[in-house]
Parts: sequence; structure tokens; C-alpha cells
Amino acid sequence: MRQFKTESKKLLDLMINSIYTNKEIFLRELISNASDAVDKLNFKSLSDDSVKLGEDDLAIRVSCDHDARTLTISDNGIGMTADELEKNLGTIAHSGSQEFKTENADSQGDAVDIIGQFGVGFYSAFMVAKHVRVVSRAYGSDEANVWESDGLEGYTIEPGERAGHGTDVILTMRDSDADANGETGEDYDRFLTEWGLRDLIKRYSNYVRYPIQMMVSKSRQKPKPEDAGDDYKPEYESYEELETINSMTPIWKKRSSDVEQSDYNEFYKSTFHDFEDPARTISFHAEGTLEYDALLFVPGRAPFDLYSKDYEKGLALYSSNVLIMEKCADLLPDYYNFVRGVIDSADVSLNISRETLQHDRQLRAIARRVEKKITSELEDMRDNDRETYETFFENFGRGLKYGIYSSYGMKADELADLLLFWSAKERKMVTLAEYAKAMPDDQKAIYYAAGDDRDRLSKMPVVTGVLARGYDVLLLTSDIDEFTFQAMREYVAHDLPKIYEDEAAREAAAKAVADGAEPEVEDRHLELKNVAAGDLNLATEDEKKDAEEATKENEDLFEAMKSALGDKVEKVAVSARLVGEDESPACITTEGMLSLEMEKVLQRGPEGDMEGLPKSQRVLELNAKHPVFAKLVAAQKDGDTEKVERYAGLLYDQALLVEGILPEDPVAFAASVCALM
Repeated sequence: MRQFKTESKKLLDLMINSIYTNKEIFLRELISNASDAVDKLNFKSLSDDSVKLGEDDLAIRVSCDHDARTLTISDNGIGMTADELEKNLGTIAHSGSQEFKTENADSQGDAVDIIGQFGVGFYSAFMVAKHVRVVSRAYGSDEANVWESDGLEGYTIEPGERAGHGTDVILTMRDSDADANGETGEDYDRFLTEWGLRDLIKRYSNYVRYPIQMMVSKSRQKPKPEDAGDDYKPEYESYEELETINSMTPIWKKRSSDVEQSDYNEFYKSTFHDFEDPARTISFHAEGTLEYDALLFVPGRAPFDLYSKDYEKGLALYSSNVLIMEKCADLLPDYYNFVRGVIDSADVSLNISRETLQHDRQLRAIARRVEKKITSELEDMRDNDRETYETFFENFGRGLKYGIYSSYGMKADELADLLLFWSAKERKMVTLAEYAKAMPDDQKAIYYAAGDDRDRLSKMPVVTGVLARGYDVLLLTSDIDEFTFQAMREYVAHDLPKIYEDEAAREAAAKAVADGAEPEVEDRHLELKNVAAGDLNLATEDEKKDAEEATKENEDLFEAMKSALGDKVEKVAVSARLVGEDESPACITTEGMLSLEMEKVLQRGPEGDMEGLPKSQRVLELNAKHPVFAKLVAAQKDGDTEKVERYAGLLYDQALLVEGILPEDPVAFAASVCALM
């Protein structure tokens, strides 16, 4: 019995119980080692004319014997001598593959794709096996040797027999201790079944560049006997056939010009378990400090659990065609969590177990490039396939808005131009840039209204008043919309016609354009204004003057109404936005950052019934041109306090209903209406 070199028992115990968190990856590690052995022989055939070998001759074989509880991974690669068995398997953490890569770094090129790095992958076998036997015969040698160990004290190396060059790794599996439901203990029997092995090969090693073959059970119909009667029923027989399990060539390694979109669609649907084709396929190869291949998909529909706490974002991370992580969350920002796909790079620095990355800066560099590529593709979809983009935005736009809100507006530069909102004027979805391009030259803000229903919003007095002045209003109907705009504060619109404050400058610019010059343009910072917020500064000087005079003349009335409404409102005032007899008699506006709609969203949240929840600062604005206002003025002059109080309550509750908010006391509201009738 030979002893392991280094502190074997401690290191091996660490290997088996600490380094790897998922026992099923042992097969990935052993297949990767077999692939390296085949790669080394392939490289030798390319560099040594005496080695006659075709790539079709190279393969990896997986087989199991359920009764004997053995699993065998075989290859016909370079093989190992007794000294190499001692060096590679007797010294934990010595990597023959890494040594080979270092020695042949200048000459191996693309013909060889060595996977191993740390020399510990082989020992993952002891997570599932109570005994491991390795039979190996080096290429060109007539002798084979056998390495055996139970992973505890040490190992033996003895002469053995093998028909040809290569290596067999034979695992005697541990006994299962799982209960009938597989809920407690470990089910090692699954590693001794055809379906279990096929699943692991497909999941982790599907794109290893050499065939991974396995005998599989199949069924076929027996030939019909010549003397069979009309009532003959077909008979079937079972047989076994050697089948290649893995796909070998990953679709993301192929040139996009060589792949049909139907192939991408099929890969997407089968890999990510979707029944719809992706809305967009993004394939690219990156070179430079980091070299990697990326194949990304924008789904055609939102998964049912996209906005649930159980949803996991991330891209599948491969290294040299071997799956490292099924969902590497660090490769995607949260606002692109819907993107699915694959990143494959041999350059990323993995930790010893290959289950996580070692250097965050490499991951960040890939993530930045991926994010820019996704943004670019979405912009292209927005500009050249609007119908598809609007469907995409309906499915995933909420996440883009949340990306701006959760970053406190820091991501607005990247995401704002991807947003779509309903235009009350155009009656269609528009981007902020399209809204800005259609504005009158003197407009200095983007106006919006927030609520839960587009049709109701379009009829609100605060909206119709702005539309009547020639300005468009964006109708925001998602609960995140206004919070997003609050985080953005402003939108920078590019290449808008330049505004000249000086009359002479305006005339000079107009003359230059008339003479054939290009109009001057500028980037304009447009404030995002809620039409239900304080003064929008849209009233004319005459309207402002009329409102001020009416306010001054009726101070007693406003004080009486404020007294009647109490702390429901901050104040009662004449409106400069409601100026027509046929317009609404009153409306509710707010002061400060919190709007009525934001207050409603907060109340619908999990803490909505808690005391101390912030309230909007409401203002009751009255239309001084409406007949109701004249009735109020008359009642105040007559000293009819009861009528003033009743009218104040009715106008306030009516304005709330227009906003989609129920009166605090519906019974009292109904009683007031009946009394008035």
C-alpha cells in the first residue's frame, strides 16, 4: 500500500466533503479527464508522423453494471504508464492536463481543447464511490497498469491487462441510503441507470468535442411471420445499441451565417423549455483580453414566475464546452433578467471546484459586454420591428422601469430610450425621444398622468386641460411608472430644434434656415411633470391674473371650505388649469413629491394598512368659470354655512372619484347627493 503524497487524508476529506457542493458533477469531471486524454493523443498524432490516428477513432465510453454496482468511464486516449499513474493520481492536486497545456502552449492551437486545471477532478469520484480502480495503458506501450484506492489510506499500483491504449476508470458505487421518496439520504442508484447517466451527460458534457458513447436499450418490431393470419398482432423485442449521447459541436461555436434561425429556435425551445420561438437571437464572438462565445435569446413571452421571488436569472456558463454553472446570475443585470442563453469561455478563472468563478473582474468584463449587446439589439428591435418590440415591452418593460427606479435613476441613460408609454395625443405607444420630437418648439417639460386605466386618464380634467393647450400627455398605467419618473427627474432629449430666448437670435436663425442652412439643434433637459402636480406654469398671463383676482375676492369662501374639509386638503384655491364653463367644476392636485397615484400604490402594498404611511398633500382647485362656483360664492354671501360645507364635501369627493379614489365616507357622499336632489 502506497501512501498519498501531501497530507492525504485531510486533503482528500476536504476534496470529498467541502470543495464540491454537488455530487453529480463527478461524471462531468471524469468525462473531462477522458476528453483531455483523447485530446493529448490527438495532439500527438498532429505533431508526430509516426502516430497514425483519425479523429473518428477517438471516443469516450460510459457503461454501468447495476448488479455489480460499477460505473466505468473508458477512453482510447494517450493512457498512462505506472510512473504517470504515480505522478498524476498518487499526488493530489497535480494536474497532468495543466502541465501539458503549459508545455505545449505555443503549438496546440485550436486542435486541442484541454479542460483540466487543478488535478482534483478525478478525486470527486470518491464522493459517490467506495472504491476506484483505474486501468491504463500508455500509447505505444505493451504493458498496462492498475491503480486502486478506497480513498482513505492510500493506493496500490500493480501490473494489469488492457487490450489497447487508453484508460478505464471503474467506480464501485456507494450503497444508497435514500428513503422510498428520495427525500432523505443519498440516492446513488441513479448513477447506475441509463436515464440517469444520459441526463448527466446531456446536462454537463453535451458539448465535449469527442463522442460519448453508451449502450442503450431500444425496442423494435419483430418481422411478421409469413404464415401469420389476419388477426396477427405485432410483437416487439428489446435490444441494445451503441449510441452517441452528446451533441459534440455546440451551436454557439458555429458562425451565425452557418446556422438557420429554425436551428436557433429549436435549440432555445429544447434547452430552456419554452414552447414559443424567441423574439430575438443574439450570437457573437468576443476576442481580446477575454475570449468567449455568447448565444443569447430574448423570449417571446414572459415566464409565469418572472416576477416571483423563486425566479432565478442567469446565463449558462461553460468553460471549454463543459457546463460550469446552469445559471450564472452575475452575467446579467436584474433588468435584463429575462434573457436566456449561454456564455462559453476557456479564459475565465475558475475556482478549484469549477463551480464558481475566481476573479470577479473577468465576470464583470463579460457582463458589461453582454449588457451592451442586449441593449443594442433591443434598440434595433425598437427601431426596425416595432410590433415585435411593443409585444416584448408588454412582457418585460416592467423590469426595465424597475432598473431605473432601483438604481435611483443612475441607469436612466442606458434604459430610458427603451421605455414605451401611451400618448394621449397620438393614441399609440411612443418612446420618450418620439414624444420630444413631436413637441411644440416652446415646450420645456414632458407631461404625464398616472392611474390604472388609460381611458379614464384621458378624460380627467387635468389631462384634457393640458391637451387643450397643444401639449401631449403620457398616460402611465403601471404601478412602477411614476416611481420610475420620480427617480429619473428629467429626460435628456437629443437633437431638438434650438430654442432662442432672444428675439434677434430667433429672427437670424429663421433667416439662415430660409437661405438653405440646416436648423440648429441642441440637447434639451426636459423635466418630467405630473399634470396633477402643483403649478404647471401653462396658464396665460390673463388666466393667471383672473385666478389671482378670484382667489383674493373669495378668501372667506376658501377658508370656509378648508375648514369644512379639515386636514383632507392642504388648501382650496382657484385653478389656473380649469378655465372653461364646460370643464369640470373642481379637481384634486398635489404638492410635494408624493402624488395621488403613488399614494394608492403604497396603500396597495404589504404595509398599506399600517399607520404612519405617507399621504399626498392634496389641493382642491376650483373652476371659477363654472356655474357651481357662482353657487358657492352666493351661498357664502348669504351666510349659508351648511350649503358651503355640503358643496365643499361634494366637490372634494367628486374630484376623488374622477381620480379613481373612493370617498372616505361613501354613505355621507350618497346622502349629500340625495339632499341636493
